[in-house]
Amino acid sequence: MKLAFIGIGKVGFALANNLQHKGHEIIIAHNDIQSESVVRAQAKNPAFSALPIQEAISASDIVLLATPFNVAETVLLSLDFEGKALIDCTNPVGPGISHGLESKISGAEKVQEWAPTARVVKAYTIYGFENLENASFPNYNVNPVMLIAGNEKAAKTRVATLNTDLGFETLDVGDLSQALHLEHMTLLWVKMVRANGHHPHFTWAYLER
Repeated sequence: MKLAFIGIGKVGFALANNLQHKGHEIIIAHNDIQSESVVRAQAKNPAFSALPIQEAISASDIVLLATPFNVAETVLLSLDFEGKALIDCTNPVGPGISHGLESKISGAEKVQEWAPTARVVKAYTIYGFENLENASFPNYNVNPVMLIAGNEKAAKTRVATLNTDLGFETLDVGDLSQALHLEHMTLLWVKMVRANGHHPHFTWAYLER
């Protein structure tokens, strides 16, 4: 598939690089294709192309939003997503590693408000970038799980395909309002790793009896 990335920092690059090696075509979506972030990403992986944001959306099958949450509204409001799946990889983190929207609404629901022509799916936020670079845990006979939430079944099916390519099992936890709970899982992971010194190379698994 053709995947457009709005945001190509640590999370965006980890996903883009991994998925490019799995055979997907990566387009960096940036209105300054000579910007430092674009040049740096293409230096690391010359297979990445770059287009202005709206052109990248039009050329892609799926769009991934991997900007800081606090710039997402400004970026999204002028864009037409043409009914395509938009994967929300952002995290609304507030002071003291709290929920940036005071747990009143999920960041993903705000993204859907700002991008009404998109079919938003929350994914790739419950771990740090380290586990998006490499989801392999060879000492176990199960794959780590990627929890996703969204209102559109077809969009979530497409995201599940990417999860498989990345090495994750998919667990659909429900509609987009459930993203609030995924964002709290993000805070748990971030507090453990970034604040309290736990190593980042761990994930959750989904086990059924």
